[in-house]
Amino acid sequence: MKQVAIGIDIGGTNTVLGLVDQNGNVLAKDYFSTAKYNDITEYTNKLSGNINKLLERLSQIEVNLHIIGIGIGAPNANYYSGTIEHAPNLSFKGVIPFVSLLKEKFPYIQTITLTNDANATAIGEMLFGGAIGMRNFVMYTLGTGVGSGLVVNGNLVYGQDGFAGECGHTMLIPNGRLCGCGVRGHLEAYCSATGMKRTAFELLAKYNPSDSLLANYTYKQLQAKNIYDAAIQGDAVALEVFRLTGYWLGIGLANTVHHLSPEAIFLFGGPVSSGELLIKPTVESLERHLLPVFRQKVKVLPSQLNCGDAAILGASALAWKELNLPQFFLVSNIREPKTKN
Repeated sequence: MKQVAIGIDIGGTNTVLGLVDQNGNVLAKDYFSTAKYNDITEYTNKLSGNINKLLERLSQIEVNLHIIGIGIGAPNANYYSGTIEHAPNLSFKGVIPFVSLLKEKFPYIQTITLTNDANATAIGEMLFGGAIGMRNFVMYTLGTGVGSGLVVNGNLVYGQDGFAGECGHTMLIPNGRLCGCGVRGHLEAYCSATGMKRTAFELLAKYNPSDSLLANYTYKQLQAKNIYDAAIQGDAVALEVFRLTGYWLGIGLANTVHHLSPEAIFLFGGPVSSGELLIKPTVESLERHLLPVFRQKVKVLPSQLNCGDAAILGASALAWKELNLPQFFLVSNIREPKTKN
């Protein structure tokens, strides 16, 4: 008997999905374009078809395959209602009753649940990564935006409406840069990969350093990876981008520490792969902006999730964590499952 969870991460560009065992091993995975599907019915048909293909593939190896649940990470996902609500970067709009739609496709699976992608990553860190054994920690995800997941006493914080934990939209600089959400001055506008690019161009405009390795990039061409490559070659503008990003991020983390007093804060995402270029100024700023009672208490750590499988692991971890009963569902016929245990 092989027990697995199905993990699904819905991104604006691609959807990735996989089958994950209780030890965090990704046994099979797949992906397809999210942006290609404007109609939610067509999308869920495609998704369910790909899930069944993965199950068929694994069932050829494991005769008795038990699906314990489906976990889904998605932008603007509401854990309480099972809906994706007005996600700006998804091709299907409005309030989508996503869990209900998926339950129609897989009525034999009792546990189908979703949350936003940063929350899913936090749960993945708790079950499969560096937060194993921790009951109070925070996950910050740095990508196109800044997401976060808050874990208090071993439980993810959802708040009264399911949307708690938006640390990326805390106020950093009043009337500052315009954030993607439409409000000025949010942390996300400064500490995301997009924010780093904006910082680079502000510095280029301010100092006009024609010898900078970043000087010849257009705005569309420049990526956070280019800033990293320039920084490790000693480019002054690129190094200043990391210093400023770390400074601003440290302020955001200090606010989070003051609210929650976590044991650790994990950082995940492309900019985090720069290592000490980002983490060193972040920790220095964090300590500078903390109340004395909190100083030298909170660890700032890079995520220990495998970057290539992190989205799948985080989503599947949501299903594993939701499991609180010993019942599992036997898939004896993948195409038309009928058997329950």
